[in-house]
Amino acid sequence: MIKVLKAGFYTTLQDSGRFGFRGYGVPVSGAMDSYSSQFANALLGNHEQAAVLEMTMVGGTFQFTAPTLIVISGALMEPHLNNEPISQNTITAIAPNDILSFGKTSLGFRTYLAIKGGFVSEKMLNSQSQYGAITASSTIKNNDILKHASLSQEFQESNASVKYEDSILVNGSLEAYKGPEFDGLIEHQKRDLLNRTLKVSKLNNRMAYQLEPLIPNDLIPILTAPVLPGTVQLTPQGHLIVLMRDCQTTGGYPRVLQLTERSINSLSQKTVGNTLKIRLKE
Repeated sequence: MIKVLKAGFYTTLQDSGRFGFRGYGVPVSGAMDSYSSQFANALLGNHEQAAVLEMTMVGGTFQFTAPTLIVISGALMEPHLNNEPISQNTITAIAPNDILSFGKTSLGFRTYLAIKGGFVSEKMLNSQSQYGAITASSTIKNNDILKHASLSQEFQESNASVKYEDSILVNGSLEAYKGPEFDGLIEHQKRDLLNRTLKVSKLNNRMAYQLEPLIPNDLIPILTAPVLPGTVQLTPQGHLIVLMRDCQTTGGYPRVLQLTERSINSLSQKTVGNTLKIRLKE
């Protein structure tokens, strides 16, 4: 087991997501940066859907009670084991009573902690992902006890070479497809949308990222329509809203773009003031 000594700013348990229930209004959820979470699981030989801890902006402090193996991936968050710095994107052995701690991010916004065999928790609607309206708690809290699979056998290292693509953390170019209402924009509005340098506003969370500045438009309002993680909505006031993993299942704002999966991952690693450019993918 793991005792949570400090939970960090916003820490949740996330797997690959909650699928098959959007018809009931249930968000997909899951790791905001699926690339980093799956990379950490892959190094350990876990299934890519295994649950991981997602830490946002400031990490936590955790005390282990049993031997295990871990991988840390994603944002650079100053991981230390028993007060000694450790590397990310590599396997680290854990002994009983070891204390793993994290600081603030120096690059990126979300860090992932994977453990050999995965974290163990109750599944709700076929997923371990924490979401307030579905699971007993919406975040990890101080003094929580986290369960994980036991280290049943010696880990067999692979000779495969895997390199973490840190462009996820630094890339400010977001690839997107045209959304259903994109062609309703007039030509100069399309150019504005695709040529402007945008910034992440202070209004950002697991549900959506709002970007600045405003993109003036006169799009005709639409009836409520399906939306997905990565859907880019444009409000009548000109606000660009990028829906993220905990987004609603329908929305009434015009859907001008749809980000690729890689771009959703990249955006989830951005914080207030980070600059972005949108590139249309044909």
